[in-house]
Amino acid sequence: MYQWFLTLLLSSSITFAHPLRLSLCEIEFYSKKNLLSVNLKLFLTDVNEALVFNPYSKELAFCQPNEHSDADKMLMEYLNRFFYVKLNTKKIALEIKKKKLSGEGENMALWVYLEKSVEEKFNSMEVKNAVFTDLFYDQNNIVYIHINEESKSIMLNKETSTYKLNF
Repeated sequence: MYQWFLTLLLSSSITFAHPLRLSLCEIEFYSKKNLLSVNLKLFLTDVNEALVFNPYSKELAFCQPNEHSDADKMLMEYLNRFFYVKLNTKKIALEIKKKKLSGEGENMALWVYLEKSVEEKFNSMEVKNAVFTDLFYDQNNIVYIHINEESKSIMLNKETSTYKLNF
């Protein structure tokens, strides 16, 4: 079911009017690369609401030539409050690798790509994704986790914002 929903969410030919309160997150770790990557798809109006309290603000201008000099800093401060990945109970300090915009109007999405090198072995991962649950009671956050060749999909929300995997 999650694969079908992911296809629907990512498909460029199928659009739906926001306010669908949803974010998408994909976490990948491949031991051969020693790299943890996180891809977040967030509605831009929700990002603006969270950061500058105006969903239609042009102040931060993500991915535009006039992007605000503090846009990344403000985004990371917000994400660090509501999102984390812990390996063996140690929170990983993720860094923005790149960002991009897709869609238009109410469906404009901000894609945020985060990465961190991980050298040590781990046998557990805890994910918290409470992004926008401070703003919207009906916010849902879909999380796909890929560790080497194993995959898991979960739905997190205001009531259940964390998930722990052991391997």
